[in-house]
Parts: sequence; C-alpha cells; structure tokens
Amino acid sequence: MKFIDLFAGIGGFHTGLEKAGHTCVGWVEWDKFARQSYQAIYDTDGLYTATDIQDVKGVDLPDADLWTFGSPCTDISLAGRKEGLKGKHSSMFFEIVRCLEERVQAQKELPAFLLMENVKALLSSNGGWDFARVLIEMDKVGYDCEWKVYNTADYLPQNRERVYIVGHLRKKNTAQIFSRPGQSSAADRQSQRKINVVGNVKKPTQTSRGDRYVVLGDGLAPTLLATNYKDPLKILIRKRTHKIVQIGNTSTSKSYGGNPTVGRTYSPGGIAPTLNTGGGGSRIPQIVTDNLAIRKLTPRECWRLQGFSDDQFDRAKDAGLSDTQLYKQAGNAVSVPVVYDIGKRLHFA
Repeated sequence: MKFIDLFAGIGGFHTGLEKAGHTCVGWVEWDKFARQSYQAIYDTDGLYTATDIQDVKGVDLPDADLWTFGSPCTDISLAGRKEGLKGKHSSMFFEIVRCLEERVQAQKELPAFLLMENVKALLSSNGGWDFARVLIEMDKVGYDCEWKVYNTADYLPQNRERVYIVGHLRKKNTAQIFSRPGQSSAADRQSQRKINVVGNVKKPTQTSRGDRYVVLGDGLAPTLLATNYKDPLKILIRKRTHKIVQIGNTSTSKSYGGNPTVGRTYSPGGIAPTLNTGGGGSRIPQIVTDNLAIRKLTPRECWRLQGFSDDQFDRAKDAGLSDTQLYKQAGNAVSVPVVYDIGKRLHFA
C-alpha cells in the first residue's frame, strides 16, 4: 500500500514500512537536519514533500492508503513539559485532523489507515483526557481506533515503550491489526528480561524520580533519549545478571523539574536506555568496556538501537551531519522493527 510519512524525522516509518513491502509517496518534516538525513538515506525524487505541517493543505497531499505520524511528544513525555495536547509541540496532532477534514470537505479520498506513534505517557496524560481526545478527534473524521503498547526491547536491546494507534476508516471495514489493544508483548516475557532498580544515590524529589546511576547486566536498559547529550548514560558490564546496580552520581539536571534520566550507567551485555532527543555533549549514553573503561555510546550504536542499518547511518554521516544531530535524530526516531511488524500486519487488514 502507499503511505505518506508525516513528522518524518529520519524515516523510521519509511524504513519499516518499506521493508514490509509498502511504498512511500510523500513526506513532511520541518527540521532541516532531519531533512538532510532523510534525503541522504532515501530516494526522494518524485515524492511529495513539505517542510511545515501547518502549511500543508490536505487536498494537496497525494492519494495514499496510509498516513503515518509520530507527532511531537515534548509536552506529553514524563521528561517533558507535561502540558499535554494543548502544548505548542504536541498540539501538532490537530494539524493531521485538519488535513483530513479538508479532504472530507473537498470530497477527496481519505486514507484507509492512520498509524500514530507516541510516548506511553499519552495514555495517562491529563488524567487520560488527552488520549480520549485523540480517539474523539479521529472518530469525528471517520476513524475507529485500536492501540497497543510496544516495547522496542522485544526486538532490539533498548527499553522503549511507545503506544501505537491504528485508525481504521469506517467505510473501508478494515480488519483489526492488534490482537490485544493496549497490551505490550513485552509483558509476556517480563520474567525473562526485567529491569530492577536496586538503589538511589540521590533522594528523589516530587518532580523527579531521582538521579539513579545504575548498572545493567543481561536485562533491559531504560529508554534512550535524544537529550542524552546533556549528561552521559554510562553502561557497566555485568554478565549473566538482570540486576540494575547503582554506582554513583556525577551530575544533576534541573530541566523540567529534574530530569530522571541524568547520569545513568548501563551494561553493553544488556538493554540500552531509551534514546532521547538531546544529541551530543554530556548526556550521550555511556558503557563500560571489559577492562572497565567507561566510554560513550557512539552515534552509530544509537542508530543501531533504533533498527537503522550501518549503510543508512553512513549516508547521513557522509551528508555532513554532526554527531550532535545524529544522536538527536536517533532519539527522535521511531523504532524500525516495530513498524516493520505492524507493516506486515497491514497486509492482512
């Protein structure tokens, strides 16, 4: 099926859906560095493109079976501003609704599917009303929704829980994609790869979960974030153990009331923390090698943790992207293998 990649970033949706046999016919992305990477990675000749979703007219978008979008999570994320859908960034969701409404008014064909990705916190943001608003807005333009929480740790060594919402155009009578809406498949194997926080160097405040400096063994690491450049995430090898061991406190953060991901340390034999959107500097994830020498995760390793190939990373790097931008882009990206899984299911809908 044909799809349009909205809020495209570096194309996590593009790569995953293309691997699943679908075809991109357009993309929209405002960040100039992400656009630079996107054009280096993919053949964009002949594709519809636009920079700002706020300037896009729904009637101008090419016909497609699927619209994908991961509208900015800045105002919803636990490490963000917590303003919910009314925030400046996360409110961009309503631009998708506007584009759909414009197609309805012009009697243009609507996509059979919508595929939305966002942080798990969307389910509880504003007491659950933000998630309800998403479902209501999709319903108003003719879509019935199902959803599921996926954890990238089921595919790659990164603990990254994200909610995926599929909107089905009512008149198309499309089949269900997820067998158990709202349930992460990670829960089925929780006992196999469980994260155990065993200590806190610094006492948590009301606005922070504490500056935990932990060590992972063979278990899952917390989610890598794109703001990891502000304080390094360190990783210490402890083989054949699932325990997270706190090892110290090297820095603190006052951003958004105290960022809970500051200064953590993890094992390369386990699961990486969630990549975030910072890119570069002192919050790059770090690991400890076999000789206990601490080093930062490289941008290439962060891209791998999101499912991108080394060839794709090299194309972006060779296009002149700085390490800071490469870290940021990895943290902002959608995990490729999760999208691939969903893309395969869409063939049977």
